[in-house]
Amino acid sequence: MEIEDITYKVNGCAMKVHNKLGNGFQEVIYQRCLAIELTKVGLIYAREVEQTIYYDDIEVGKRRGDFIIENQVVVELKAVINLENAHLAQAKNYVIAYQFPIGLLINFGSTSLQFKKVYNSNNKYLSTAIKLSKTNLENP
Repeated sequence: MEIEDITYKVNGCAMKVHNKLGNGFQEVIYQRCLAIELTKVGLIYAREVEQTIYYDDIEVGKRRGDFIIENQVVVELKAVINLENAHLAQAKNYVIAYQFPIGLLINFGSTSLQFKKVYNSNNKYLSTAIKLSKTNLENP
């Protein structure tokens, strides 16, 4: 599946969740609802996949993106009134850490759904460093 098709479907799923719930819930509620919608449209995903962060080839920590979708797109969810530059920086860091070409930052906390694509300037549509086994993926 093409990346643009994936991001289009994810956006549609997020819009469904936001239309049904509105804003005001905790992030985890939106995460669970989005998982339901992703399953309905047949996207393969994993939730909160841990990725090691390196500095000069030395492990310095681990981070978890909210979703890895079709082993191509990392999705970071927020439930805040307004997205800030720090949220965009976090999403970009996830895209780079996971070595994906694109990521999505989705905010359910605003009265209107906020949806931003974040590109990895270091990796233009290259294959990923993370290979998720089928046991890590949730299938519809």
